Amino acid sequence: MNGAREPFRVLGWSVRDATAEEEPAMTGSDPASVPRLVEHFERHLGAIEVGWSKSADGVELPFQVVRFKGSIIPGCTAFATVGLSQQPLPSRRSDRDIRHEFVMLVPDRLREGPVPGLLQQVASQVLASESALLRGDVVGPRGPLFAMSRMEALYAAVPVYLPDDFASCEIEDGTDVAIVWLVPISRSEAEYVNGRGWDAFEERLVEVDPDLTDVDRDPLFQ
Repeated sequence: MNGAREPFRVLGWSVRDATAEEEPAMTGSDPASVPRLVEHFERHLGAIEVGWSKSADGVELPFQVVRFKGSIIPGCTAFATVGLSQQPLPSRRSDRDIRHEFVMLVPDRLREGPVPGLLQQVASQVLASESALLRGDVVGPRGPLFAMSRMEALYAAVPVYLPDDFASCEIEDGTDVAIVWLVPISRSEAEYVNGRGWDAFEERLVEVDPDLTDVDRDPLFQ
């Protein structure tokens, strides 16, 4: 897999301040149907605290978004999709199908913020596109993700802030589920990925080493 330039993936979203009301995490698209995945998440991210199986408009979704209590990353709250991986999606870079789930790591002050709605929108749009979200893909930009933040897009990355074995999980049917970290990035960073490729962007991340959980950080490029 290389960072050669590919079509800039702009799926777009409409940021909502709230999703449907919190509900017990074992309802809707039931995480109990994928116990290995749930165990994998909880081993690294803490216990599932609450979940959302409906959109802000009350539409039942084919997956859940869950929030975890506790994290190995101090000051951060983790959110993830559970059940998205039940739908294999073709890769644009190979002839194989991919099963994946999405994770976001945000400051604790955003634990009651718009993250569930963002994950719901990205996951729903990926399902509608019938194409897997791959490393280096960019969702957006389309305005600030969070109040007073310069982050306007989400970048699909390997979850390097967590142990190496977190990036993949073998589920009950023997298939592997990829865990995709959705990293908030700025408009200029999204444009850099589009123009230079994701490998060049990740090289720059290694050089500068910004805190990618800090949604208030300055963009790498002005």
